[in-house]
Amino acid sequence: MSAPAAKAKSARAAHSSTDGSSTAPLLSLAGVHTHIGAYHILHGVDLDVPAGRTTLLLGRNGAGKTTTLRTIMGLWTASAGSVRFGGADITRSATPDIARLGIAYVPENMGVFSDLTVRENLLLAARGARDADAIDAGRLRWIEELFPAMKKFRDHPAGLLSGGQKQMLAVSRAIVEPRELILIDEPSKGLAPTIIRNMLDAFRQLKAAGATILLVEQNFAFARELGDSVAVMEDGRIVHRGSMAALAADESLQQRLLGLSLGAHQ
Repeated sequence: MSAPAAKAKSARAAHSSTDGSSTAPLLSLAGVHTHIGAYHILHGVDLDVPAGRTTLLLGRNGAGKTTTLRTIMGLWTASAGSVRFGGADITRSATPDIARLGIAYVPENMGVFSDLTVRENLLLAARGARDADAIDAGRLRWIEELFPAMKKFRDHPAGLLSGGQKQMLAVSRAIVEPRELILIDEPSKGLAPTIIRNMLDAFRQLKAAGATILLVEQNFAFARELGDSVAVMEDGRIVHRGSMAALAADESLQQRLLGLSLGAHQ
């Protein structure tokens, strides 16, 4: 284990009680500002992601949700504020170092390698495996149970997969090794309703396995089914925090924060 990974693991242990329940957020953003060139995108974001829970990050287009995920991953560097993971400050850490601490990121564009097979894509994400046969067999079976297409098309180039299958591959890459935290940007975007239901079932199983997830999602029925807590962004700031159940039950709050109601997205 690398020194940064050991430090983060130790810090995460210090943030858990003896019965395994979380006493502090696994991930915490405090006063985070992010500039992209001349543009000031995030304006003091405060966000906590509890361990073992699914946190939804909602908001209108352009609110700063994707920028928040990219800032956590170090793809863009915060110009002010702090990002802490398991109690360790990762604000200035490089993206590969952040990934090695156990944070996986599934971007909106999926990030799969079209010329490589499904199995080769998984191998690239399985840093502990030297070849495809070295990928943890039990974990691979679990992934293939979550997403049967990963088994059916494992020797096919990823570029030949459908949009839904590529999204399944992107999520599979994120979980091919155990991760402390999974960041996912709009996994249901552009997918057919049947594929969305399959994706929803898979995420339920991830939740049941204790995964910690920070999820950006525009499909509000999908969000309601998965979310434990929710943060709503507007103009680069968090303007609401609470339980997903409370937001789902309050149509006037949905209208005020999001400009639509969950009831219209059954």
